Amino acid sequence: MKSNGAQKSLPARSGGGDLHELLAQRVRHARAQRFMTRKALAEQSGISLAYLARVEAGTGNISLGLLQRLALALNLPIQSFFTTEESSNPDFALILEFLKRQSPERLAQIRGDLLQGDRGAQRIALIGIRGVGKSTLGPLLAGRLGVPFVELNREIEKEANLAISEIFTLYGQRGYRALERSCLERIIVDYPDVVLTTGGGVVAEPATYERLLGSFFTIWLKAKPRVMFERVLAQHDARIASAMLRDEAVENIAKTLEARRPLYELAHASVDTNGKPVSRIVPALLELLPRAAHSSSALSR
Repeated sequence: MKSNGAQKSLPARSGGGDLHELLAQRVRHARAQRFMTRKALAEQSGISLAYLARVEAGTGNISLGLLQRLALALNLPIQSFFTTEESSNPDFALILEFLKRQSPERLAQIRGDLLQGDRGAQRIALIGIRGVGKSTLGPLLAGRLGVPFVELNREIEKEANLAISEIFTLYGQRGYRALERSCLERIIVDYPDVVLTTGGGVVAEPATYERLLGSFFTIWLKAKPRVMFERVLAQHDARIASAMLRDEAVENIAKTLEARRPLYELAHASVDTNGKPVSRIVPALLELLPRAAHSSSALSR
């Protein structure tokens, strides 16, 4: 799509194409975190696939109008495309979102325990890329603890009365993420005790992820990209199994995992599910909870 002549293009810094390369890196990274193909981003932003390819290669002289379209499609503030390395750090982004919600009085009280204020020891969230075992392990863990099991994506579908794929088609990344945040807030209110599983991309949304970390004991379920692909293939997931060749799919999962890794590592604990039967993983999850949650009686039942 050609830019409007009335819109200003962002100039590169005097060092050459540094600004264009920084933008290219940020767009590629944000797209990888959200597991979006370039084609999907082009469709949701209204930018041509060819022009988007140039932007991601660092050769596109993008206008402010098109940059805003990219920001909306990725559900990111436009300034995040040009942040410093320090401000793009996931710890920084999450703490900033937390501080935005606080009153002046509360800000005066906050020191070193930024994310410890309202975390409920009896709420557990399992996070990770699809294929790590969340849907299998979540109900089993909830059963052992005697608490409800909730899938965030199912709650989003109920709220919208649409399938997840239809939500993305009709409302894009921005609409889906707004529903995700709204449903998470409702779950926090409705369920003092719960095991929750989330979509893999929740960690890429700083405001929502901060809320999750502040209200749940979060466990990152890990697996190798090829293991995740095989599990998803067994579930007949057309998004991955049919849309790409096998090696391309595994590579895409690996890139997404690498882009999200610093965010997943902010979880309170992690469990590797590679090559382990469920009979071993569930006890491993249970062992984590009393230690990390300071021996809550509900978690040690």
